[in-house]
Formats: sequence, structure tokens, C-alpha cells
Amino acid sequence: MVRFENVGLRYGKGPEVLRDITFELEPGSFQFLTGPSGAGKTSLLRLLFLAMRPTRGLITLFGRDVATMSRSHMPDLRRRIGTVFQDFRLLDHLTTFENVALPLRVAGEKPESYRDNVLELLNWVGLADHANAYPPVLSGGEKQRAAIARAVVTRPELLLADEPTGNVDPALAMRLLRLFVELNRFGTTVLIATHDTHLIAQSTAQVMNLDKGVLTFKDGNGAS
Repeated sequence: MVRFENVGLRYGKGPEVLRDITFELEPGSFQFLTGPSGAGKTSLLRLLFLAMRPTRGLITLFGRDVATMSRSHMPDLRRRIGTVFQDFRLLDHLTTFENVALPLRVAGEKPESYRDNVLELLNWVGLADHANAYPPVLSGGEKQRAAIARAVVTRPELLLADEPTGNVDPALAMRLLRLFVELNRFGTTVLIATHDTHLIAQSTAQVMNLDKGVLTFKDGNGAS
């Protein structure tokens, strides 16, 4: 599904923030991405989401070479990717239901065609009672669950989550982890960028560690 070969990235004339990054994400896999602040985790996610292109190296996404892909083809690939951001990025003037349904609405689907699916998804993430609530009255954990629901409402093949448990307590973090695991069981490939070592310890998934732009690998038990 995803293949990086000797990928490097620099901003302008500055030093490389990613150096010789090589890895693959197999369909249906579950991975963590960790590392200290400034290590390049967000930059790596931006490459995966096609928000930017590498300075050097090869990125293949869904069998397509990102470096040679025309910009007109990128929206189609982005629709196969779900993203969860740490700052939620919910729209305050839309209800929880409307926020979750927004990707479907943008894709041109009619409300009558997706209403039941969105309500079922809200129930699945524990927000059925907040479907008509607006983001300002939701707690941090509720906003995060709404953001996750919005990210997966289109049934993406790849889900990227940037610090999805950074604003919630440990109990809710575990609940969110179970949501991601359940999504993975349905076939979605999941990559979670996180500093939460406790969360990682609850899983046997492979861990990719970024440090000073260099990527190393560990299994879920900490072995290299």
C-alpha cells in the first residue's frame, strides 16, 4: 500500500529533516510512529497524505509513484486516506453529525443516502446522544471521537492519526486505541503517530521510531 525508498526531505535550503527513510506499509497492517518532538513525524505524515513531495527518493502510494503523479490525480488518492489531527479541525458552526458527514457531502452524496450510516458510526464511537451538539459544547475526548468518525466515514484504505490521544486521559486513550484496532480488523491500514508510550505498550504492533530524521524499527515488545 505504501512504500518509501531512501526518501529525503528538506525545507528550502535547510538541512534534511528526513534522511534515507525506507519502509513499507502492507495492506491491513497496524503501525505506530514515535520519536521526540522535532524528529520529523508530522513531516512524514504530510508526505503520506500528499501534502508535500519528497526532496529525493521514491514514494509509492497505492501503486502510484508520487514524484511523477500529476496534481490532478492527487485528490482521488487523498479520498482513499483518512486523517485524524491532534487539533480535531471540527467546524464550530456544524453539528457533530454534520462534521462527521462533511466528507460525504463534499463528495456529492445526498443526505438521505448517508444519514443512517453516519448515525450508526456516531453510535459506534459513543456519540449518538451528541449528534445535534456543536463542537464548542463537546469535551476534548468527544471532539476526538468525532474527528475519528469523520476520518473513517468514507471507509478509507489508509488511516493516519497524529497524536490522537494527546488531549485525553489514559482511560479514554485506551478506548480510542480499541476503536483503531477495530477499524484495523475491518481491513483499514492504520498508522498512529504518538508520544504515548503507555498506549504503545498495550499493543503488539510494530513501532517505527524517528530520531533526528532517521527511522528505526521495533516490534510491539520493544525489540529492534
